[in-house]
Amino acid sequence: MVSKKKIKTVYIAMSADLVHPGHINIIREGAKLGEVVIGLLTDEAIVSYKRLPYMSFEQRKAVIENIKGVSRVVPQSTLDYRPNLKKLKPDFVIHGDDWKTGVQRETRQKVIDTLKTWGGKLVEPEYTSNVSSSALNNALKEVGTTSDVRLKRFRRLLDAKPIVRGIEVHNGITGLIVEHVSVKRNNKNEEFDFMWLSSLTDSTAKGKPDTELVDSTSRLNTIHDVLDVTTKPIVYDGDTGGLTEHFPYLVRTLERLGVSAVIIEDKQGLKKNSLFGTSVKQELADPKQFAQKIREGKKSQVTPDFLIIARLESMIAGKGVADALKRAKIYIDAGADGIMVHSKEKSADEVLEFCRGYKKFKNRVPLVAVPTTYDAITEEQLQKAGVNVVIYANHLLRSAYPAMVKTAETILAHGRATEAAEYCMPISEILTLVERKSNGAS
Repeated sequence: MVSKKKIKTVYIAMSADLVHPGHINIIREGAKLGEVVIGLLTDEAIVSYKRLPYMSFEQRKAVIENIKGVSRVVPQSTLDYRPNLKKLKPDFVIHGDDWKTGVQRETRQKVIDTLKTWGGKLVEPEYTSNVSSSALNNALKEVGTTSDVRLKRFRRLLDAKPIVRGIEVHNGITGLIVEHVSVKRNNKNEEFDFMWLSSLTDSTAKGKPDTELVDSTSRLNTIHDVLDVTTKPIVYDGDTGGLTEHFPYLVRTLERLGVSAVIIEDKQGLKKNSLFGTSVKQELADPKQFAQKIREGKKSQVTPDFLIIARLESMIAGKGVADALKRAKIYIDAGADGIMVHSKEKSADEVLEFCRGYKKFKNRVPLVAVPTTYDAITEEQLQKAGVNVVIYANHLLRSAYPAMVKTAETILAHGRATEAAEYCMPISEILTLVERKSNGAS
């Protein structure tokens, strides 16, 4: 009896967020050698080195497993191929030849060394030129997004990243800054994950005090300005959330627009900004009544993706960490999707004390920190303490104001604008920044 020839196994790892001809070519080459197994990078693996993919893992899996030549799809939960390779022991690994140099060179060598232990081989077809995932992603940004996709994105980020980073916006131009700014740090592209629609900076940009004086219609107009030119998630500063009876209407409005979350603070009476601390009267809400506001908001939601986050003002009002922890438990039991701990101290000590107490909770939700006054602490330190979300709550407006004052003073001092040019971006750059979005629809 003639024995059947063993079918060779071919392993191909990919993120496959935006499938292009390069992916098809790699799969086609793999199918010539044997049974193709795709190691599909999970969201967690992808965000460890670049932005969150537009499609979820399940959506990407559905696309890839229906491409001709693919036998099956398995998750690859790290950038390191070795866990999957040791489990599957493929005869071949296929990857384009573009990883021989640069940051992926070390990963490539680990693949080669691992394959040697059972006689496997690395095959490297020529990289498909003139097709770039980065270029496609930039093009997708120009096209824009939908309210449904944007809304879901924040919860996906929480599930995929150890810590999620946001910064305030208060108009369309600050939205564009957050949408596009990025830096390289430790061979990784760093950017802001979401935008914080701050009540303080929205009010201040309009020349109004941060006392809930700016009405909801005006604040919703700011949201529309930001939505028009961006694709990243928005978290809305909801102040106290208003009356319990009114809060569900705010939730439904934000959800309909595609806002991902609202954060409401447990204070009552005329609002005074929390960073005033006890130098002004800070009256805390009854925790049971505030919990009822959360319940009413949760009942009004249409989708499971919108988040209601409770902001603890205990330490702002001088009530201490113990009171904050007590309130956090009540709000979580009421259905809060997250807890924001707030402090006006220059040291992070009381925030870290809260984090230690919070870690003992059996029922925890994502924890948010706002290092405005205690700004020496790093994101890494906050993450180790158990913080899931960090918000830089007012830095764009605070940095813009002194620059604008300096420019105005320089023009007055010289009777002309040429000396002020060093404080200004070239007019061509600002025109390009705006026109880049006006040519596409969000």
